[in-house]
Amino acid sequence: MSPFKPSYGGELLAGVDEVGRGPLAGDVVAAAVILDPRKRIRGLRDSKILTEARREQLYDEICTKALSWCVARASVAEIDRINILQASLLAMTRAVQGLDAEPEHVLVDGNHLPVWSFSAEAVIKGDSRHPAISAASILAKVTRDREMALLDKEYPGYGFAENKGYPTKSHLAALTTLGVTPVHRTSYGPVRERLAQIELF
Repeated sequence: MSPFKPSYGGELLAGVDEVGRGPLAGDVVAAAVILDPRKRIRGLRDSKILTEARREQLYDEICTKALSWCVARASVAEIDRINILQASLLAMTRAVQGLDAEPEHVLVDGNHLPVWSFSAEAVIKGDSRHPAISAASILAKVTRDREMALLDKEYPGYGFAENKGYPTKSHLAALTTLGVTPVHRTSYGPVRERLAQIELF
């Protein structure tokens, strides 16, 4: 993990990350985590480079050992109404506000900060540079992946369990043959285009 030293060195330091900006379907999910310095969690990494099994193991360990954690979201309807960037920032805000302990400083993955009253700094590639953000990325990804697996059962044929809503070739083909579901983001180009084609007939 690349070294990163936040401007705040106290205990109530929260890491925040989100997953699900690119998919055509499903909510965007964010998590906030305040780690307990007395309870070390080995192997925290960017969730994308961990195996699914390892993410699941770390998910349970984070939930058990963290001082505080919260998973929140912005819905498909909110994404379509305010755009994905603003929806991501909204989900992050909800995650931090949902913590049991109010953080004294917040590290946010990426280069955008929500408009809020918390002391905070944005960290580029923070999910691979700071353990608290890594922990948040794991909670967010495991939560969203589980939800997409459930949506796969509710809306079979789109491959949500495998593609997590991302625009794979098979997903795009299913949109054409099966149509748009209520969990698809109608503001996204591929979904919008298919809705426009339906309106032509």
